[in-house]
Amino acid sequence: MPGFKDIIGHERIKEHLQKAIESNHVSHAYILTGEAGMGRKSLANAFAMTLLCEKGKNEPCMQCHACKQALSGNHPDLIYLTHEKPGSIGVDDIREQIHDTIMIRPYSSYYKIYIVDEAEKMTVQAQNALLKTIEEPPSYAVIMLLTTNQESFLPTILSRCVQLKLKPLQDSVIKSYLTGSLGIGESKAEVYAAFARGNLGRAIHLASSEEFQLMYKELIHMLKHIKDMDIVELLFYIKRMKDENLDIYECLDFMQLWYRDVLMYKVTQDINLLVFREEYNTMKEMSAASAYDGIEMILQAIDKARIRLDANVNMELAMELMLLVMKEN
Repeated sequence: MPGFKDIIGHERIKEHLQKAIESNHVSHAYILTGEAGMGRKSLANAFAMTLLCEKGKNEPCMQCHACKQALSGNHPDLIYLTHEKPGSIGVDDIREQIHDTIMIRPYSSYYKIYIVDEAEKMTVQAQNALLKTIEEPPSYAVIMLLTTNQESFLPTILSRCVQLKLKPLQDSVIKSYLTGSLGIGESKAEVYAAFARGNLGRAIHLASSEEFQLMYKELIHMLKHIKDMDIVELLFYIKRMKDENLDIYECLDFMQLWYRDVLMYKVTQDINLLVFREEYNTMKEMSAASAYDGIEMILQAIDKARIRLDANVNMELAMELMLLVMKEN
């Protein structure tokens, strides 16, 4: 469980939470919004540990009894809401775990902290039950709602919470973490960072994902030889990816990054701006052999394939139409 200083990025949110602690202006309810893997749990845990820490500073000391209890998941004043049904958090979950216990004073700390992960799964009845608690909370209570989608909350909940939105990290921040802390090579780190779209957790997952390595190998081979393959061979490739359970949307993202590189090189002739720097020679050849509007048509075809898949068009058909555009251009 990290302290604030161990969390990469999100400086604005860290500063907000640390200032609230220093100035004694801790709110009773927070909403932390961001994609899975962006660090909502880490921020909530760092905030909770700092509030419970016996040293009373703006960073948990990790040494005191309270910090050790929190680190081992046994602090009596730090409560993580659990729910039986995987798809929803019901009114009983909120009543039994928050509403019925919140008036019991903290055991050993000044604060009593409730962390509700996947809070977007609260039913309307559960949100209304929570609203009663948020409207008149005891002075020591802090409720943190962690969500991927705050649009699912009632306006009355939103208006009573401090809303903190996690922004994507810059690719350079993710890349330097991957190379510095995980010892990943520069060119691979570049690809993971670009693919993760500002989400550090996703980048770390990609770096250790066998599926991603497999997709990387298969797609690089296909994209390099696309002009020499006939459509039957290309469709065989696509079928194999489907059989290997690779995420077809991720494959489309990968192709988009590839052709974005081809276009980038054609415009700038600058190798340093490429994501696939290792494939520099291929990029050079492809950008020389393709017209600007041809590359644009390919990028549009990838977008169209995505739209067709969303509309439940047959996967092989959607991919075939896209591959034909790729071959022609």
